[in-house]
Formats: sequence, C-alpha cells, structure tokens
Amino acid sequence: MRSMPDADETEAAAGSGADGLTVGQVSTRLGVTVRALHHWDEIGLARPSMRTAAGYRLYTAGDLERLHRIVVYREVGLGLDRIRDVLDDSTADVPGALRAQRAQVTERIERLRRLGAGLDRMIDAHERGLLLTVEQQAAIFGPGWDPEGPVKARGHYGDTTQWRQYAELSASRGPEEWQAVADAVAGFDRALADAMAAGVVPGGPEANRLAERHREVFASYFPLTRQMQVCLARMYEADPGFAAHYDGIRTGLAAWFRQVVDADARAHGIDPDTATWQ
Repeated sequence: MRSMPDADETEAAAGSGADGLTVGQVSTRLGVTVRALHHWDEIGLARPSMRTAAGYRLYTAGDLERLHRIVVYREVGLGLDRIRDVLDDSTADVPGALRAQRAQVTERIERLRRLGAGLDRMIDAHERGLLLTVEQQAAIFGPGWDPEGPVKARGHYGDTTQWRQYAELSASRGPEEWQAVADAVAGFDRALADAMAAGVVPGGPEANRLAERHREVFASYFPLTRQMQVCLARMYEADPGFAAHYDGIRTGLAAWFRQVVDADARAHGIDPDTATWQ
C-alpha cells in the first residue's frame, strides 16, 4: 500500500495547470531548497502571492523576479536582513551595500591567500625540514653544516611524532628565528665546555641544571623527555659525527655530557641503561 504523499507532491499536484508555480517547481527552477523558500516565506522576505482553492502556495512571475534577486544577493554574500533592506527600502544605497560586501570578500580572499601560503610552508617543512637556502644555512649554522642533513633526517625520522613537531615549528621560522636557535645551541655548548673545564661533577646541582638547560634549548626542535635525552646523549657519544663535534669543542665532552644526563636521569628514577625513546 502506497504511503500518503508528502507536502511537495501534494502542492505540485494542486498547482498543475494553475497560473503560478508551486514551491517544488520554484525550488527546481532557482536551485534553492524547499526549506529555504519556506523560511523566506515565514520571515516575510519572499511570500507567494497566490493560493490555490485548497490553500497551497503559488508563486507569480513577480514573486519569481523577487526570488531571483534574493538568490543573486545571497550568492554575493549579503545576509537576509540586508537583502530585505535592499529590496524594500527605496532609500537603500544598493551600490554602497555591494561595495561593502566586495570589501569583505576581498578581505576574505586575502585571508585565504595567506592560509594557502601557510599551508605551502607547512607542506615544505614536512618534506624538507628547513625552509632556508643553502647560503642561509651556511651563514647560520657554519661552513661545516651539511645542507642535506635535514633531508637525510626526514628519511630516518619522517614518520615520527618528533619530525612532525619539528616541521610545524620550522614552518613558522625564518632566518632570524633560526639564527636565535643556533645562538642558543652554541651558547649551551660553550657552557658545557666551561663546566667540564671547571670540574663540575655529574650528578651535582650545577650539572643537573645543565641537563635541564639542554632540554629547554632542544625544545626549539621538539619537546624532549628525560628518557629521550638519555638516548640522545648516548648517541652524541657513540655517533662519530656528533662525537667529533663535541670533542672538537673540548676533548671528552661527549662522554662527559652523557654522564651528566645519566646522573640527572637517575635522580628522577630513570635507569639510563633501559631508557627508551619515549
């Protein structure tokens, strides 16, 4: 058994052959929803001028012309209240309203352009790491810097949370910000060498402050937990490239720094021998 017809079907049947268009027919012709037409009727923005004998709405040619204008103004972004003013207020400054809307659209386009540029930088940062030219990298990080280093790092760590964190920070940085990061790292390296030369003992208050400072400085790349710091310090000692860097500042510095980090970890209940990257 067929269910009862819905309101649109009933109106379409009632309006067949009448001097007007039903809600469903207007919806199809103008490309707006029946719900929108009902709403505009309810708020008095566009009411159908005719009714069938049964009381169903019918839109006249004049109604359709008004609806066309509503659709046009709505498509350029005017709100319904502003559209009502434009249509019903004979003193309304229509060009002024449209110019104001154009200004808003232009501003929105500019915001979207900036958003697009930001997305491009974010994509590049995830793929390349550093958004600096080779010349900028050499000037900031020194002649010994390998410009292929970030690309190689992505090959190793590109699927990790830390690479994503690093890329998101990198996307917001230019040469000046990276210079500040490089200066902070160089300052920390000098502080390490000075502390070792002064006989600072791993596990002591000054050494523990250095371990804390290292995590703060390293946060310029991504947040570093104590367990991750243990793993990193051991890599500094074991990796020939990193060991050469630290021992080039002061002989034995890589091994000494690893001892500092291990002692600080133990003071916080972490066994350095079982620490993992987490």
